[in-house]
Amino acid sequence: MKVLLVFAHPEPGSLNGALRDVAVNELEAQGHEVRVTDLYAEGWKSEVDRADFPSLAPDARLVPVAASKKAFETDSLTDDVKAEIEKLLWADVLILQFPLWWFSMPAIMKGWVERVYAYGFAYGVGEHSDTRWGDRYGEGKLAGKRAMLIVTAGGWEEHYSARGVNGPIEDLLFPINHGILYYPGYDVLPPFVAYKVDRLDEAGFETVAGRLRERMRTLQTTAPIPYRRQNGGDYLIPSMQLRPGLADPSASGFALHLGGAEVVRKAS
Repeated sequence: MKVLLVFAHPEPGSLNGALRDVAVNELEAQGHEVRVTDLYAEGWKSEVDRADFPSLAPDARLVPVAASKKAFETDSLTDDVKAEIEKLLWADVLILQFPLWWFSMPAIMKGWVERVYAYGFAYGVGEHSDTRWGDRYGEGKLAGKRAMLIVTAGGWEEHYSARGVNGPIEDLLFPINHGILYYPGYDVLPPFVAYKVDRLDEAGFETVAGRLRERMRTLQTTAPIPYRRQNGGDYLIPSMQLRPGLADPSASGFALHLGGAEVVRKAS
């Protein structure tokens, strides 16, 4: 398989850097072709601004969605964005690797998403009608490909559990897994998360590295998270509400969007 790993950490000698090397080495040992986008090393421009749309007239008002649509249609996106889009089209698997900072990805990686996910490429595709609402959430330009996260956290695993003070890790990563990866069509694999990374000694690192190697070996066979498809009949169109009877009507939360789940977490 062809694997693109997008990496976000400012320190090359960090634990994240070491885990990136573990993942890449294992993937290559398994015969996969790997490309790495190292956002900090490459000085990735994270903010969306007028410089992203060279064809926009100097006196024109910047509406990012409209400008992105026109730039994609006219092949006038900037070269760095075009290069990343080509990598996404090339890759069978996308891996996003980052430390969990303030309950999300670092700003530089969010900026990669905002700039590379152009209108007409990652969103704004497909017909909108009484039976479909665009090609998204299980469909889209990247359907048929796989994606996953490699995430490090300083807190304990218990802190990110169902009753943990930080909230369940599944909920914290839902906006990324569902809203960034599943949205344009990826089959999203369960994330690889390493906890208490600021306290890892050499033996602890080897344990984490061993788990990561195993995940890389099972990249092709791991079952994806069973998110519901938007256009598969689970949602009413155009309200995009979950159909009655598919889950407890008194329940809410991210677990509602897992297909086939009979028990969902009720709002507290």
